[in-house]
Amino acid sequence: MQFSQHVDAPAPAPGAGTGTDTGTGTRTGSGPGAVAGRVVVVGGGISGLAAAHRLVTAGARVTLVEAGPRLGGKLRAGEIEGVPVDLGAESMLARRPEAVALARAVGLGARLQPPATATAALWTRDALRPMPQGHVMGVPDGPESLAGLLSPEGVARIGRERDLGPADLGDDVAIGAYVAERLGREVVDRLVEPLLGGVYAGDAYRISMRAAVPALFEAAQRHGSLLDGVREVRRKARDAAGAGPAFMGIAGGVGTLPGAVADAVRALGGEILTGTPVTGLSRTAGGWEIRTGDATLAADAVVLATPAGPAAELLAAESPAAAAELGGIEYASMALVTLAFRRADVAGVLPDGSGFLVPPVDGRTIKASTFSSRKWNWVNEGSSGLFVLRTSVGRYGEEEHLHREDSELVAVSLHDLGLATGLTARPVAGEVTRWTGGLPQYPVGHPARTARIRAEVARLPGLRVCGAAYDGVGIPACIADGQRAADEILATATLAGSTDRGAGQ
Repeated sequence: MQFSQHVDAPAPAPGAGTGTDTGTGTRTGSGPGAVAGRVVVVGGGISGLAAAHRLVTAGARVTLVEAGPRLGGKLRAGEIEGVPVDLGAESMLARRPEAVALARAVGLGARLQPPATATAALWTRDALRPMPQGHVMGVPDGPESLAGLLSPEGVARIGRERDLGPADLGDDVAIGAYVAERLGREVVDRLVEPLLGGVYAGDAYRISMRAAVPALFEAAQRHGSLLDGVREVRRKARDAAGAGPAFMGIAGGVGTLPGAVADAVRALGGEILTGTPVTGLSRTAGGWEIRTGDATLAADAVVLATPAGPAAELLAAESPAAAAELGGIEYASMALVTLAFRRADVAGVLPDGSGFLVPPVDGRTIKASTFSSRKWNWVNEGSSGLFVLRTSVGRYGEEEHLHREDSELVAVSLHDLGLATGLTARPVAGEVTRWTGGLPQYPVGHPARTARIRAEVARLPGLRVCGAAYDGVGIPACIADGQRAADEILATATLAGSTDRGAGQ
């Protein structure tokens, strides 16, 4: 994720997503009103958009409301020195089908692109070292290829894992604590932490294994040996993926996906309102009443696709138990610093590959750097004479970095880049994008919390919740959760006139 002269993404108000710009102004559609058979989706991130698309495709009449001026949540397209870039999430896991399928469904199939290179490194022990092969989220399947990355003692410890006998994982366990017990702390500190940090900006010693790496949790339960569990997960991933790439991007940025989904929703008769905070939600005799700043919407059903805090506020009256559970979900903040250099100034300086990750144990400020002009052909082709890279700053509990000036974040990024690669060139442009409260944390017990929230919400007819706060922060997981919420609404709600698309819009 990356930056410039100050792009700020604050924590959303009730009813907010955290958005990508549609460029269509504040309101699209015919305006709010009480319409029989309407489903209102609150929140215009990718989960809410996926829910709206699923609903309107099935024939429901849909209004999506977003508090902010743009759609897309953590998907945000932008540019630096005229070069198109992603200012938020930049790639989609392709070994889950939902994101790629949605992109194709809304006309972006021809623009799907795998990374030009998948080779990455770890900056640890004062050197850039190749990312080892044979792991699941940093958990290795054996000690091979880890010499130099780990100490000789750390490598030897991995080889003795099967001598420990089976471990009881219980209902859940912190992945860091479990891996440290089985393979040693070095594996967690040098491998698991930087990889998990890139996804959750969290602390591996707090993160739920069942929530963050469910396939590995289940495999480790079956085998008793963590190494055997990793090998099973990797084998199944290879079988499922065939020769396909693990990740995909979109030419122009994955930040263009929200706008394409929104256009598809409108084309099917859906209504999208931006700049429309939801201030209240209450049940009525016939369904739901959704209060915005200047209007009231009547709906047969509602999908809440907001972050946990806003969802808790909106549910406080109708479901205090769900609101209390939602209020306990914590978030991490981070910043992306996007930098453009003259190509000639970085030639022969930066190492090969798509970038590097940084273990927090090494005490650096940046946690990763992506060489965007190397990783994505579409960035390279759009940046004649320039080389674009980005760094990320901030983890759970390190919010103080987000209070630093843009110039300071650029300076610390350049300092760490210099130490890691020898880069001394000055950028011609920089952009800082802050994602305040951007990434929900999944501590031990998170899956059980999610189950309790959904059980309480399901007591309210015609209401579902979805988003990154529940089953995964990745793009496919968020899309899948939005589609699940939509499917449950379609299966359980009576939507009067729902087959009459566009009527009353």
